[in-house]
Amino acid sequence: AKMKNSILLLVLSAAHLYAFPLLKEETEADENDWQRAKEYLKRFYNLPRGIEGTRRSSSAMTEALKSMQSFFGLKITGHVDDDTIKVMKMSRCGVPDVAEYNVFPKNLKWETTNVTFRIVNYTPDMKSSEVDKAIHNALRVWSEVTPLVFKKIHEGIADIMISFGAKEHGDFNPFDGPNGLLAHAYPPGKGIGGDTHFDEDETWSADASGYNLFIVAAHEFGHALGMAHSQDPGALMYPVYSYSKGFPLSNDDMKGIQFLYVNPRPEAPDKCDAYLSFDAVTKLRGETIIFKDRFYWRLHPQLTNIDAAYESPEKDLVFIFRGIKMWAINGYDLVEGYPKYIHKLGLPKSVRKIDAAVHIRETGKTLLFTEEDYWSYDENSHTMDKDSPRSIEDDFPGIGEEIDAAFQENGYLYLYKGPIQFEYNYAARRVLRILRANNLFNC
Repeated sequence: AKMKNSILLLVLSAAHLYAFPLLKEETEADENDWQRAKEYLKRFYNLPRGIEGTRRSSSAMTEALKSMQSFFGLKITGHVDDDTIKVMKMSRCGVPDVAEYNVFPKNLKWETTNVTFRIVNYTPDMKSSEVDKAIHNALRVWSEVTPLVFKKIHEGIADIMISFGAKEHGDFNPFDGPNGLLAHAYPPGKGIGGDTHFDEDETWSADASGYNLFIVAAHEFGHALGMAHSQDPGALMYPVYSYSKGFPLSNDDMKGIQFLYVNPRPEAPDKCDAYLSFDAVTKLRGETIIFKDRFYWRLHPQLTNIDAAYESPEKDLVFIFRGIKMWAINGYDLVEGYPKYIHKLGLPKSVRKIDAAVHIRETGKTLLFTEEDYWSYDENSHTMDKDSPRSIEDDFPGIGEEIDAAFQENGYLYLYKGPIQFEYNYAARRVLRILRANNLFNC
């Protein structure tokens, strides 16, 4: 029963794979290059399959090229130019970048939060235990941000059947040999729905020595859960393969999966609304607590006009900075012994305030931004790094000289400067996206 609907689903859903080498300049492209370009657009951009020959001025071909260039943020020329060729050469997922899974309704999802999976066979490239770990961690990427629970079974039909195969491997959706198409998966549903296949002609690995199984599997499981491709190059669901340690979800990934599996949050009331009414007001350990529907505000008499703040997960404390003083908060309580002077951290007396602060969980360091420089404080040794301070402009290229606020989420830093928010990959030292600051409020 698992394969009965496979042909229809494969033809109409165009499940996920990874791209192949293409051409040079359009004016220099030979016939083989041009044919391969057409196949790329047919697979990923709905170019009608009836188009044949070498009519390079075809309006359908031009529109498909423009659609592809728009998706990847390229200059929209409608021609097979150098930048377009480079993207077409990249290894990628084979789900179409335009349109939804054809013949399926929108917002496909599993109707239960308990989803089963089964690893049907293993690749000889890795130890079985390494494959198990990669699959487990890839599923956990999604379960950590949703109510989904994944259960492994060892026989019978699971919701997500995971297998390795080469060329034609039983679903009439063949792989293409080494590189190019890496894997594909099918959206939630009966029969082949949810199944995830990996090309055995690739070299799979637990690191960067081959194609990293964890990264590819996490991407494909996104499709198996109902996710489409993202246009955000920093997103897990971006169609082009790239290796990155950890590969955390982006905001775009989070919004997509939580739209499918997490009940939407009610809209927060505007605290500045002239007609706002309160449900209850009380005092709690020195703070004023105001309740309205499912929301509440905390007003602390000493903590106003804050300059900077950061959370130390290891200490389960939040540190608040104002001028040359700092406070530590545990839950609702001020920690005894505070406020303290910021110079106790090892800052010179010339520093009169902290502009922004953020704790980097991966390193255990807290970055304190002061005007054009930043300081790195080791939370474990309670000492300032010897090479502090360092230049913000030098170490955070693309940000500028000063920032107003900072925090870390999903492995990325979010740095604020006026009305702008920078989504920053700290490990790679590069800006991924520039957003409005109030994007934090889903504005």
